Amino acid sequence: MTDAQDTAADSSLRTTGGTPPDDAGSSVMGAPTPLLEPREGIPPVIADAAALDRVIAAFAAGTGPVAVDAERASGYRYGQRAYLVQLRREGAGTALIDPVACPDLSGLGEALSGVEWVLHAATQDLPCLREIGMVPSRLFDTELAGRLAGFPRVGLGAMVEGVLGFVLEKGHSAVDWSTRPLPEPWLRYAALDVELLVDLRDALEKELDRQGKLEWALEEFDAIASAPPAEPRKDPWRRTSGMHKVRRRRQLAVVRELWQTRDRIAQRRDVSPGKVLSDTAIVEAALALPGNVHVLAGLNGFGHRMGRRQLEQWQAAVDRVKALPDSALPQPGQPVTGPPPPRAWADKDPAAAARLSAARAGVTALAERLTMPQENVISPDTVRRICWEPPASVDEESVGAALAGYGARPWQIGLVTPVLVDALSVRG
Repeated sequence: MTDAQDTAADSSLRTTGGTPPDDAGSSVMGAPTPLLEPREGIPPVIADAAALDRVIAAFAAGTGPVAVDAERASGYRYGQRAYLVQLRREGAGTALIDPVACPDLSGLGEALSGVEWVLHAATQDLPCLREIGMVPSRLFDTELAGRLAGFPRVGLGAMVEGVLGFVLEKGHSAVDWSTRPLPEPWLRYAALDVELLVDLRDALEKELDRQGKLEWALEEFDAIASAPPAEPRKDPWRRTSGMHKVRRRRQLAVVRELWQTRDRIAQRRDVSPGKVLSDTAIVEAALALPGNVHVLAGLNGFGHRMGRRQLEQWQAAVDRVKALPDSALPQPGQPVTGPPPPRAWADKDPAAAARLSAARAGVTALAERLTMPQENVISPDTVRRICWEPPASVDEESVGAALAGYGARPWQIGLVTPVLVDALSVRG
């Protein structure tokens, strides 16, 4: 058992940052201990095939779960690729791998096949890990475990402090991880992020078991590990910040054209799209429909620092839209595949509105009894869909089948079905 595990080995979790309600009581310790250095020091960054082979062998020979984390360069680079991968496993220590120098980590992924991977907020890191060949077959998500256990704060720093009594430095979370060479303080921070992840996992497993929620958590983790990659968003340009101001079809087409032009430039230059042109500038140009670069230069986001060539590039995009026939302009809004916004239910279908109100109240009460966020008890979208179009015959079997069809896990179906059966029987 490690020193950190020893701090969490009591039957109740040690706390400084807030814990789930504990009917068995909980112990409160003194000031948390700053965690300043990795146990074995900062490991060298793995940046060649020979060093990677040694890491793969070491981690294959290790024991127990493996802690995994990845650092991206969000806000600096195009896309969400990994620029550093951190791992820690008993018997192997900590490894820091440069996926730019070693872009294929499938060998490491295969060596860890069947091993439980411990990640914090797994859905954030799994896409970039998948790109480099690392896909877990089993995982434990410490953030999700914290949510299910009822912790009010589930960031890694808050969880490590609240559960294990150590303070992690978080000063480098938003830096540009594409920087080379990576500064030593950043590497120290990265190594510490996986230093206590398995210890945290062990403590949370005990707490979930004590609350009778461990099987629920395992079902959630299995669902994450088995989920296919997310489908690309349809019409991602419609998510431009400030789109609610844009109403006319030709203005919408300007947003689309500027967004797509910006995306091509950002991808070519490998920079964050926001560094090429801001969403504010895109919306301003769409609303103004400028006739020339002089008018464009006066708009918010197209300031004096933007060169003539850049202005002409954006003006050309606007001019292309002006030349489009009406038939080529996008329609306002997106096709609705689910129920309408709940605010419209009272007018469109009062009975459905009554069902939704009863369902929300029931799920809220259930979540409070479980000391768990409502969205983890059941997806709000699932509740809306079932309330808008309930089964023809409302009973536990039909409602349970409907929940399963929307991807609810067995533990959710067992808890939520009686609540929804009652709610779906309400008459408006």
